[in-house]
Amino acid sequence: MNSLIRLKLALTEDEPAIKPYFEDRWAELVDTKRMPIQSSLKMLEGIHERWTVLLQDLNNEQRKRTFIHPEHGKQFRVDENVGIYAWHCNHHLGHLIETKKRYNWE
Repeated sequence: MNSLIRLKLALTEDEPAIKPYFEDRWAELVDTKRMPIQSSLKMLEGIHERWTVLLQDLNNEQRKRTFIHPEHGKQFRVDENVGIYAWHCNHHLGHLIETKKRYNWE
């Protein structure tokens, strides 16, 4: 969700500063802790559908656009951030796969 927003900010504003957030605190909120996983999966599916449409339409100029991440104190290019996000998603997928194995989930 935040990565999609960062992409859209970078595409529509000149070098916007994005807002960092505390992922661990978000994970402790009631909607994360008590709701069934299906609602999160639906959100993720919709976000990825939107990502796909946006990414497939990017031109070279748009890929080079930047945003500023104050927490890291640096600029990130759209194309660089797409790579980071891909790695991040695969990293989380690895956690899920290992958890399924550990608990013998189908």
